[in-house]
Amino acid sequence: MIQALAFYMFALITIASAVMVISAKNPVHSVLFLILAFFNSAGLFVLLGAEFLAMILVVVYVGAVAVLFIFVVMMLDINFVELRQGFLQYLPLGGIIGLVLALELVVIVAGSAVPGEAIKGGLFPIPAADATTNTRALGELIYTHYIFLFQASGMILLVAMIGAIVLTHRTRKGVRKQKISEQVARSPENTIEVVQVETGKGI
Repeated sequence: MIQALAFYMFALITIASAVMVISAKNPVHSVLFLILAFFNSAGLFVLLGAEFLAMILVVVYVGAVAVLFIFVVMMLDINFVELRQGFLQYLPLGGIIGLVLALELVVIVAGSAVPGEAIKGGLFPIPAADATTNTRALGELIYTHYIFLFQASGMILLVAMIGAIVLTHRTRKGVRKQKISEQVARSPENTIEVVQVETGKGI
């Protein structure tokens, strides 16, 4: 009974936090609600017996990613009025993506009603909870049966990282960029000017 109450509490808070992430007007508040959703998701993992996943979720996503989001949002001077002006322009594309996601959720919910015997043949056997730790079980699945999917996800992250670097270093007008080679090659004769100021005529 206590586990059921804890599950519904964590689940409801997670759903409410997820809704507030996309509905909050202040982006800093959205990131804070995202952190709350991560914490409650970690609580759900603990109820499932996956303590390692709960710890990784808190340490990596809350301790690194979400905090980075807060710093980025607070440091960037984003004109949200200008961003909202293009809302109607991207509304059809966003509607199509939302419809696809809704259909995927319907398929997942419908698949949960399928008897377990019908899909047992396509799944790898799950070791008993007292036979091994969840860390070892995850490692055996990820680095053996799902190694190609794991490597593919790493390649996707690598491409995203390279794309972010390319977008950061692109040439833009009106943006001053640091050039290390020019700074190192500067000499005192070209950068320092000694001016003799007469007494009483200085600023």
